[in-house]
Amino acid sequence: QVQLVESGGGLVQAGGSLRLSCAASGSIFRINNMGWYRQAPGKQRELVATITGGGDTNYSDSVKGRSTISRDNAKNTVYLQMNSLQPEDTAVYYCNAEVLVTILRKYNCWGQGTQVTVSS
Repeated sequence: QVQLVESGGGLVQAGGSLRLSCAASGSIFRINNMGWYRQAPGKQRELVATITGGGDTNYSDSVKGRSTISRDNAKNTVYLQMNSLQPEDTAVYYCNAEVLVTILRKYNCWGQGTQVTVSS
């Protein structure tokens, strides 16, 4: 089994910053795309940012310009640096990874989420 564990969430004031981490562990042959998603109360889960195995990044308009997604392939870890946080960023942030446990078997895995709360 593959496990994704997010960390780095917490309570911050508006204008503050957080660095989220997500580490994958278990039976892993390779990880392709990784990404961050978030879900606010009463809303659909939405894309925040993604990064391909080759390092290409994509951001939602809501975080573009103030967030940076990165990865450390040696550690099977993806990061999300978020700056200038606003109350509307409050959500549970989930890590996603496309994990190859063998060269032919791929799973789309999710972490349990980490809470980000931004106070005004």
